[in-house]
Parts: sequence; C-alpha cells; structure tokens
Amino acid sequence: MDLSVQLAPKHKLGLKLSNPVMTASGTFGYGIESADFFDIQRLGAIVCKGTTLKSREGNPQPRIAETPCGALNSIGLQNIGVKALIREKAPVWATWRVPVVVNIAGETVEEYAAIARQLEGVVGVSAIEVNISCPNVKAGGAEFGADPESATAVTAAVKAATSLPVLVKLTPNTGNIAGIARAVAGAGADALTIINTLKGMVIDIQKRRPLLGAVTGGLSGPAIKPVALYMVHEVAHAVKVPVVGCGGITTADDAIEFLMAGATAVQVGTASFANPRAPLDILEGIEGFMEREGIKSVRELVGVAR
Repeated sequence: MDLSVQLAPKHKLGLKLSNPVMTASGTFGYGIESADFFDIQRLGAIVCKGTTLKSREGNPQPRIAETPCGALNSIGLQNIGVKALIREKAPVWATWRVPVVVNIAGETVEEYAAIARQLEGVVGVSAIEVNISCPNVKAGGAEFGADPESATAVTAAVKAATSLPVLVKLTPNTGNIAGIARAVAGAGADALTIINTLKGMVIDIQKRRPLLGAVTGGLSGPAIKPVALYMVHEVAHAVKVPVVGCGGITTADDAIEFLMAGATAVQVGTASFANPRAPLDILEGIEGFMEREGIKSVRELVGVAR
C-alpha cells in the first residue's frame, strides 16, 4: 500500500510526504508540544503555527469561543517571531524525519519576503506556507487573498526570496476563489491550501457585547466542511498544482471526501483540540479504507468525484 504524495512536483527540491495527512497551522503549535500524545513522525507533514517577522502577543482575551459544530478563534497570530523560531524550534525539527512546513504571515508584501529570506537555508524547514488571509496594511486592511493582484504580489515576492517549495493558503472570504487560485498558481505557488477560516462573531447577550476581545474571529470545525469541500473541488478543477484540503476534517471519511474532491493531501486542525490524536486516527482510517477497498495507492483517490 502506497500512501506517499508529492506536493511540489515541479519544484527542484520537491515536497514528498510519506502520507497525505498534515496538521493545520495554528492548531498544532510547533509540533513539539504533541510529541507526548502520539508518534508525530508517522504524519505526512507538520505545519507550524503562523510566524511573523517579529514576535506578537496576539489579540485581547477572550480569544476563542465554542460554536455549534465548530469554534471561533481570534488568536491574533501570537507567536515567538521568525528569529526565535529559527533559534529554538528548527534545531528540534532538524532531528525529525517528518517534514515541517513554516506558515508565515505579514502586514506588507515586504514583510512576507523578509520572513522567507530568513528561513532560507535553515535546516529543519522543508517548505513555506503563505497565509494570505492577513490584512494588507497598505491597502486599508483588506485581506491579501481577497483579490488576485495582492495575492499575486505576495506569492511572487515569497518565491523570489526563497528556494524552498511554497504553498499558499487561500481565504474563503472572497467571491472568486478560483480566480485567486489561478492567479497565485500563475505567480509560482507550488501548491495551494484550501481553505482558511470563515469570518464570524459571537455576542454575549448578558453583557450585550461581542464575546471575543477582537470582536470577530475565524470559524473552523465541522460547520465549515461543506464550504471547504466545495472550494477544494472548484480550485482543483481550476489549477494544475496540487491542492491541500483543509476545513472541518474530523474523521477519515471526511479526509477521503477531500481527496476524492481533488485534494492531494489534507490538513487536520480544530479536531485536534478535542482529540490530540486526531491526525493519526485519520491516517489509520484512510489506511483501513484503502485496505478494505483494495486500493494500492492513495493517489488513486485524488479527484475521482467529478
């Protein structure tokens, strides 16, 4: 049984995973924290939490609220910054066999490029995932991923700054995700992660004000799965680069749906909050499905649901 997948087939380094199950940025820390729960080396790849040029304290509390079939979070990209990541986390990753993808975020195109340059040549870093759901300060706060021009600018700048494979994580908060995907792929993205969280909010009716300290947050979990699955299907038919499916994946059946919709790999996120072993459980479930169905390669599942 062959579970291996290639996420950067046109890149000189490639990004080959032993299996299609990855962790989603912001839900698995730096991977180090989960090593006590299960053998994380069995996963296809680990995507670390969003990393910015300088350390960030994040948004005011409260930062997370449970919602029906999901969660609303407004962490605000709290992180240690790229220099501390290189100094403290990368040496640990360098001892692992599972590849680590660093998710990066910025407020300007220049910031994205600067982070990518600092990650160049760092042992333990296998690829970069670019979060373009961040606000573009120079464009009045609109998300970089909201229009093809700004999405293309970020992608091109990061590609010019690094020799690593580059994945770009798209926002669902747009009416033209296929157009954004084509633009980003045209700018050189090696793969696309579909999708980031949906914008939402919760109101505390006793206090008569928004529950989250930052007012709004990102909705994740099973509630967004149908939206994510649809967008993966749409993007997979719009581009020729690999697609990584993300959004509400809780079970192996969920993951298999994303593969059949056109995803080459999947990311498990919010499910890890309730079950730290969720990524491994999903991997084992995919293996069981393939064995029962007589499927020799996981690649046979990719895009079969037309």
